[in-house]
Amino acid sequence: MSDVISVMIVDDHPVFRQGLKNVLAAQEDLRVVEEAADGESAIRKAQELHPDVVIMDINLPELNGLQATRELKERCPDIKVIMLTAYDDEEQIYHAIRAGASAYHAKDVRPDLLIGVIRQVHEGYYVVDDKRLDEDGIGDWLLGQFQRFGGEFFVGNEEFLSPLTAREMEILGLVVQGQSNREIAYGLGISHQTVKNHMTAILRKLGATGRTEAAVSALRRGWIPLRGP
Repeated sequence: MSDVISVMIVDDHPVFRQGLKNVLAAQEDLRVVEEAADGESAIRKAQELHPDVVIMDINLPELNGLQATRELKERCPDIKVIMLTAYDDEEQIYHAIRAGASAYHAKDVRPDLLIGVIRQVHEGYYVVDDKRLDEDGIGDWLLGQFQRFGGEFFVGNEEFLSPLTAREMEILGLVVQGQSNREIAYGLGISHQTVKNHMTAILRKLGATGRTEAAVSALRRGWIPLRGP
């Protein structure tokens, strides 16, 4: 049935998985198609079955939920991920969305709210702090959070490859921090036109239509480092 949303549950506690399955089974438009107890098997099973939505715990053995989400979204970008976890704090939410999640909720979320979130992310929306956001909204939110938590922090130990030159990455990092072209030119000691030329190259290489889209793309791909507390 094309109107049924397929769901995979990833959690290392069987009792929790069963309870969540029971909640979702009561909904005619939701169907649990698979379960996984760790990040690596979650990625493998998701690639095989391609569920519409994956409900992912953060605290998983072997490969944690953030790492698994990032890798899963790189391989299957159409799959939506909801982080459902006991760790409910603003910076953790930020890292989850940056890793590719569409929503983040604590495990004590009311069943009716979680069901609503599943439907909303399936429609292409993001849910943060119980607010529904579109692509532009999540981009603005992500940039705002970066300006709070930005610096040197990486999810996992991966080395991320970028098609941008070192200078282009430097300029894009300043864009993410909220600097205008003129501020970037002044800070780097180059002309305003040179910055504009670099921005044109950055947008072309990333297939982005504007500064915000390019900055969000760099954040989501892990090209811009983040600082922990």
